[in-house]
Amino acid sequence: MRTLAPLLALLVVASIAQAGDATADSVYARAVADPSRSAKDRERDARDKPAEVLALAGFAPGMKIADIFAGGGYYSELLADVVGPGGSVLMLNNTAYQQFARAELKERLKDGRLANVKPMLVESCNLRLGRDDLDGALIVMSYHDLYHVDEAGGWAPIDAGHFLDQIHAALKPGSVFLIVDHAAKGGTGKDAAQDLHRIDEDFARRDIESHGFRLEKTWDGLRNAADTHAQVVFDPAIRGHTDRFVQVYRRI
Repeated sequence: MRTLAPLLALLVVASIAQAGDATADSVYARAVADPSRSAKDRERDARDKPAEVLALAGFAPGMKIADIFAGGGYYSELLADVVGPGGSVLMLNNTAYQQFARAELKERLKDGRLANVKPMLVESCNLRLGRDDLDGALIVMSYHDLYHVDEAGGWAPIDAGHFLDQIHAALKPGSVFLIVDHAAKGGTGKDAAQDLHRIDEDFARRDIESHGFRLEKTWDGLRNAADTHAQVVFDPAIRGHTDRFVQVYRRI
């Protein structure tokens, strides 16, 4: 990972005037352009627009960020570059996610290449995030899993309220909580999480705001009007191209 001059990086972050404005000179775009990133990650960039998503959240050099249910660590690596050597990234997975992403994680973390990333194996009942310690947190395409149950497949029920309360307690007042997820049909609440791995974005707002957060802004850059919201997100016809919502909350 490159070492960014802290003052320059902070000035760059301050120059981001509005959501999604990730210019070629921004700390976010430079993180995406890091030549040490894998070809697989670069292929994903076109559909996930990570520079714009991270710019929306305003994560900055020196911050301590929790990437929750990080999977293979795609966002953890980008954040490691954004926060720089003066910051840190907690890369959280539970047992199910850890097993699913084991090979990808091994490759991403080999030879200590992400020195400021701390991999953590946790369970939902105890995320081990501390209290008033984080400058930011994110859950990308996994918030819906709080409402999914597949005990035979290794995914036990999660106490979603307790899960969100732990994140709230861990964030410093005013800190950012970023959510990206697959949109479900309006009015379906949490029901689509079970079979389609989707969630109603209005439900998400009510749910998250009821645990001490305030929705600050949204972004439509990952929308797909052609998605009918009727297919499971793993269907080859829609996989990687689902209609996704992006929400940024503040911890209050």
